[in-house]
Amino acid sequence: MQHITAPELAASLADTTKNPLILLDVREPWEYETCHIPHVMLMPMQTVPERMQELDPESVIVCICHHGGRSMQVANFLERNGFAQVINLTGGVHAWAQQVDNSMPTY
Repeated sequence: MQHITAPELAASLADTTKNPLILLDVREPWEYETCHIPHVMLMPMQTVPERMQELDPESVIVCICHHGGRSMQVANFLERNGFAQVINLTGGVHAWAQQVDNSMPTY
């Protein structure tokens, strides 16, 4: 599994020459409603095993949670199930709020 920092992810998202990333937010709906990175796909952690067929195993998938722990577990799970390009957002949305978007609420 690869890791990416919030500023690196922001730069990657801004680079229109790259293939689009799938941003997979594995938090709970109430967390998503509190704050989220634009254009994420919400798939709470416990639903990933039954919903992973919704994801393209050939795409680059960035797993996101609050601080990076749950997303790392999901990234490991996806890799074990044939997803080759999985990246974990180090520090999660909390790092994004601190390092990229200071207007984002934190919790």
